[in-house]
Amino acid sequence: MSTTLPLFWHLSSANKKERLEASAKLVSALEHFQAQFVPKESSGTSEDEEDGKPAKSDGLDVLNAQDVSYSIRRLVRGLASPRESSRLGFAVALTELLSRIDTVTCSQVVQLILDSSKTQGSMTGQEERDVLFARLFGLTAVIQSGLLLRDSPLPSSSTVASDLEAYSETLTQLLALGEKKSWLRESAWWSISLAVDALTTSGVSWKDEAVDATIAAVYSESKTWTPEKVALTLKLQATYPSRDWKKQLTPTFKNPDLLSTGNLATLARILKESDADEDQEADLPKSGSWKPQVHFVWDMLLDQILPKGDNAPTSKGSFPEFFRIVVDESLFASTSSPERKYWGFQVFQKALPRVSADDMPMIFTKNFMRSWINHLSNSDRYLHKAARQVVADIQNVVKGNPRIGFSLILQLTGVNGSRQFDKLTKTKTVESILTSMDEEGIQSYIGFLLKQVDDEQSSQTADIQALNTRRVWIIEQLAALIRNGAIPKSDAWIQTILDWLAVHGLFIVTKRSEKSAILALRSIPTPAFSEELRSNCRERLLGCLAELTAQTTLVKVDDSKAAKVTAVASDGKFWVTRVLSTIEGLEKDAKHVRSLSEIDPDEAELRQKAHHILARLKDVPEDRREAAKGVDLLLSSTLLHQYCADEDDADAEALESCIDGASRLFPTESKKGKKSRKSMGEDKGKEKELPAPIDVLVDTVIGFLEKGTAYMRAVANQVFLLLSSSVQESTIDLILTQLERRDPEELMAEEDEDVDMDDEEEQEEEAGDDESSSSSSPDDEDDEGDEGDEEADLELRRKIEEALRVNGISAATGDSDEESEEELMDDDQMLAIDEQLAAAFRARAGEKGNQKNVDAQREATHFKNRVLDLIDVFVRKQPTSPLILRLIFPLVELIVGTGPDEKQLADKATGILRNRIGKSKDTPSLVSKDDAVKTLEELHNLARKASTSDVLTTLNQCSIYLSRVFLHSGTVEPVLKVYRESLSDFVSRKASRLNPPFIGDFVKRYPTAAWSIREDLVKAPGEALNGFRQAQAFNLVSMLVNQLQALGDCKPEILALMPKLRQAILDALFNACSGESTLTPAHAKEILRLALTAVRQTKRFASETDKASSVWEPPKWSDLSSKLASSDRFKSAVGLQSMCKQIVQLLQDSNTKASGKDKAVAKRKADEAVVDEGAASGKKAKHKKARKEKSG
Repeated sequence: MSTTLPLFWHLSSANKKERLEASAKLVSALEHFQAQFVPKESSGTSEDEEDGKPAKSDGLDVLNAQDVSYSIRRLVRGLASPRESSRLGFAVALTELLSRIDTVTCSQVVQLILDSSKTQGSMTGQEERDVLFARLFGLTAVIQSGLLLRDSPLPSSSTVASDLEAYSETLTQLLALGEKKSWLRESAWWSISLAVDALTTSGVSWKDEAVDATIAAVYSESKTWTPEKVALTLKLQATYPSRDWKKQLTPTFKNPDLLSTGNLATLARILKESDADEDQEADLPKSGSWKPQVHFVWDMLLDQILPKGDNAPTSKGSFPEFFRIVVDESLFASTSSPERKYWGFQVFQKALPRVSADDMPMIFTKNFMRSWINHLSNSDRYLHKAARQVVADIQNVVKGNPRIGFSLILQLTGVNGSRQFDKLTKTKTVESILTSMDEEGIQSYIGFLLKQVDDEQSSQTADIQALNTRRVWIIEQLAALIRNGAIPKSDAWIQTILDWLAVHGLFIVTKRSEKSAILALRSIPTPAFSEELRSNCRERLLGCLAELTAQTTLVKVDDSKAAKVTAVASDGKFWVTRVLSTIEGLEKDAKHVRSLSEIDPDEAELRQKAHHILARLKDVPEDRREAAKGVDLLLSSTLLHQYCADEDDADAEALESCIDGASRLFPTESKKGKKSRKSMGEDKGKEKELPAPIDVLVDTVIGFLEKGTAYMRAVANQVFLLLSSSVQESTIDLILTQLERRDPEELMAEEDEDVDMDDEEEQEEEAGDDESSSSSSPDDEDDEGDEGDEEADLELRRKIEEALRVNGISAATGDSDEESEEELMDDDQMLAIDEQLAAAFRARAGEKGNQKNVDAQREATHFKNRVLDLIDVFVRKQPTSPLILRLIFPLVELIVGTGPDEKQLADKATGILRNRIGKSKDTPSLVSKDDAVKTLEELHNLARKASTSDVLTTLNQCSIYLSRVFLHSGTVEPVLKVYRESLSDFVSRKASRLNPPFIGDFVKRYPTAAWSIREDLVKAPGEALNGFRQAQAFNLVSMLVNQLQALGDCKPEILALMPKLRQAILDALFNACSGESTLTPAHAKEILRLALTAVRQTKRFASETDKASSVWEPPKWSDLSSKLASSDRFKSAVGLQSMCKQIVQLLQDSNTKASGKDKAVAKRKADEAVVDEGAASGKKAKHKKARKEKSG
């Protein structure tokens, strides 16, 4: 027993793996002991008899080894232990042991379990629970081990391991256990169901009697129905369908089939854990505390009504009726508690994966949807997390089966759901389902939406407002499909949506066309669309095209290659062009549609010209294909905007400008005719006066940006991207002009001017039409104006009254005659009142003016942001263009000149300069030298007065970029000139805003070019304004010295520079020691570190041995060390003296090493000579020996 005792301790471990290992070892050891055990004929005296106690009556010691019998008792007793996980470990070990040995009977073990799990009155609540759990676990171990239904006899005995009596006793004890404590009932009945399953598969001789005993115990002895009893009934009915179930189920159930429709109401009350025999819903007695886990009976019910797998049995009952009555009208009823609804959500989650697409509407029932939406819409709701889990499960189901997504969306947005489901629940459930659906599902969803456009009822009884609301929702859903980038796109359904919006936004369907490729023509909306809905269709059409213009599509270039192209369909055509083609086709189809607006002749002529140019652009040479695409997109987009814009927004000038610019940028090839030289000269003169075609087109693009709509912005950016290769200097100047800072009052004056001109035109048109009505109109306008300004006038009146009251005059009310008899005011009083009244009127006028100025400034800032987008596009698309240099300084001026309210503008310009231009790997070629020099000089002048360090950093990057451009073209002198001037400004001018990185970055990036200003860098410390600037100047020299290796073959120049550097360092340090300079010890240390580096570099480049010493003169450094030691400022800095000595040592070591090298060389040569002589003599001796052998 000593070998098994330690294993019992690990059975209680919290670690599952450790428990299982201990169980396996224990059972294996006990099997070994039992195999070696030989039963005695007489049991003799037991262990307890030796201790003076009466022998146990369990009889385990007769046929079992001592360790085995002890372990069985120990395991049974351990089931009641509250320590850690002992109950789990002991139950597993007991189950496994009982399944391995055949020397015990079921009655023996059951009796042992019952004896060790008796309750006593003196027990505490915890002790009673432990004992009851021990009985439950023990009886379950007997069932699962197979001992309950083992019909084999014991070894060397005729006693059978189990019999009907033991089975009945076990069943009775489990039923009693469930009745004793309600919180044990589900577990006890689950164990009973295990026993029934074992009975079904067993072959014991008393099987039929056991079934009868089970049915009698379950149905005859107790008439109360519980979910556990329902679960067992389902199992028994499936196993023994020939039994008389009607007798057992009456009077509670009307039909012997539990899942028949007549039984569902009773079943619902039982599963809700309310009394089935009462009409009202009342909780069962002894129901116990509520458990969050749903009952195991639901799995059995769903298995029968929604069987899984291909080989599953036929479904029993009607699932729609079952879910409606048992779940929706019971668990989700309006009177149900949150706990019951929580169960309902779990049942829904169990049913969701089992339901087919056809049966999907059956589980999204009315009460469920109401409860789900309510708890999903607010995070404070009690079951919000459970509702969110349902959403997650729905999304997972759609990911696994995309075809079911359409059915789910129909339920979420259908009768029991809400069209605004996502908005109402503050989730993206519908949106996420759409992203998981396939193309076929999206097409089905679009068809579903379009079917809801028409009212199902007759137009006379239709609710027009509700119908219009539904149509608005449909339009929004169609637009959302295109707007959502995560939804897989397909040309087919995108074209369907665009065609539908174009038809209902621009035309009236007069006759149905069943065979039309456009779905919108296959039905006539009843009632017809209102003007507001048609305007909404036009807006959404432009919004969808804005999204599609910004999206990229994979287009096949040839059979093997594909490229990502923006704003096009998979066939390479612009989406705008495809919509225009649809509109052109509809205009020709007068039989089925009629245009909403009539076109005047002038506009029709413009459109005809635009179509001619679009047709001509298809034959453009390959080298101009990209610009032609840009013109195509611009012209098509402008033409489409003319179709969709309202009368107020329609701008024929934009279309005229596009036609003009496009026709001149891509002129027609005319035949050579006979023209006089004079006429040709006149034509050339006119062309010079006209702006460049590209400027006209870009000006139109800028006009698009002023509109501010998403469609205009998307088209403008994409058009400019395609036209960027044709941009000229004048085009860049045109764009930069838009960034100039203008006074808000100027902007307002221009707007007022435009408004006044429009008003004058309208007045001229309407002057002769209605003179009689115009006579009364001023009064009406005054009335409207008075109503609009009523609040402002009240405020003004209050201020005037306050001004009068301050001067002792009350406001006139007209209630008394005494007011007219007041004393007249003198001149001083009149002047005082006049000043206060003037202030009140000025404040009134200022409020209106300030608000207008703020709005105008805000609009100007937004517009400049969009213009900066164009600049960003140009720099990104044309990184090698020489025109980039023209952008740098205007952008810098924009950064410097913006106020705090335009920070976003400054940040965007800074990003373009730093990230796009400053970090560009490409370098422009063929730049204008004069313009580049001017820009570089302006940048440096501005850097010397920079307001902030961020601005200086931006200027530094721009300067480095321009330096790279100059060096790339082989021009160095302009760069050196500005950096010399900036270096002088930095060290000598006190107000200079330059910092060391401004010059240091140039030295690090381009050391070869910086080497040309080495003399200036070495002289700079001597010209420094103070010690701090002097130290920073030496730091710049240090950067150059560290870069000497990158210079190549510059040895003479390097050695010529070093004496000057030595003198500059010595002068600076001697002056600091004498008090003429303000260098600190820290600065002196950095300067000496530079000296050490320079000495090492000199030794590396010096060819002669004593060259380094002659350059750096060690005695002077010894003198400096002494000077530092005697200086009041530096004598405490011992490290400085050590560094001077280190310099001297380096120079002395070089001479010593040189002399040592000479001696070593001489010695090596002598040794080599000796070796050569020895070798020669050896050869002679060998030759002599060979001659002797030959002669011999």
